[in-house]
Amino acid sequence: MKKQHSGDGAVIIKKYANRRLYNTESSSYITLDHLAQMTREGREFRVVDAKTDEDITHNVLTQIIMEEESRGQTMLPVSFLRQLIAMYGDSMQAMVPAYLEASMESFRRNQAQFKTAVEGAFANSPFAEMAKRNMAMFEAAASAFKPAKGESTAAAPAAASKDDEIAALKAELARLQDKVEKLGR
Repeated sequence: MKKQHSGDGAVIIKKYANRRLYNTESSSYITLDHLAQMTREGREFRVVDAKTDEDITHNVLTQIIMEEESRGQTMLPVSFLRQLIAMYGDSMQAMVPAYLEASMESFRRNQAQFKTAVEGAFANSPFAEMAKRNMAMFEAAASAFKPAKGESTAAAPAAASKDDEIAALKAELARLQDKVEKLGR
């Protein structure tokens, strides 16, 4: 089979009567878990009935949500589900999809801004500096136990330099502990 994309670049997934899903891009059968992963990666796809060519993407995405919810990954509170069901047949039903889509887009934007703010908040803080120093100390400690190229592990000068490194690390650790105690006051 040749690779198929829809006019908008979305990958075409064919669903057969036996409930199997066929990815026309990779020429392979896939599962709902694969589609969920594609969704998380931001990949666009359309699911079509292999026999009728009817677009059934909505039904398949709903099925993915049902499976995620049944695995204990509940994200939709019962009260929300009740309100959503109550909106079916209501005069406002036509407005709900656009409202939910806009709300989710706003949530995603806020999530990205929050993540950036948190990362920025710690960028120039004492915690960031401590993390950098801890990593440097860890790397120094790890390298202290590895002989340099061409160096014998039994060499006396190496032992002396390792003792110096360990002493320096202990001093740095003591200095950091004092700093943490001052921050805690």
